[in-house]
Amino acid sequence: MKTALIRIGNSRGARIPKAFLEECRLQDEVDLEVRDDHLVIRAVTRPRMGWDEAFRRMAERGDDALLDEGSLPSTKWDTTEWDW
Repeated sequence: MKTALIRIGNSRGARIPKAFLEECRLQDEVDLEVRDDHLVIRAVTRPRMGWDEAFRRMAERGDDALLDEGSLPSTKWDTTEWDW
């Protein structure tokens, strides 16, 4: 699909059709990257996206135990201050 670049202040922009936005799941922010002579626009991903669901599944399987539990001696702070 061809589209014209439009002036936006000192910059230029392109209108992206709604169908493209929905198909690519583009919201209010995007990541822009120049690769060779191509402009790549992709949806912003949150660094910890999906962690809540993964932790929930781990807890259901009982796979959420601390790996280093018991490897270090408890400190006074661990036993008196910290509330598990």
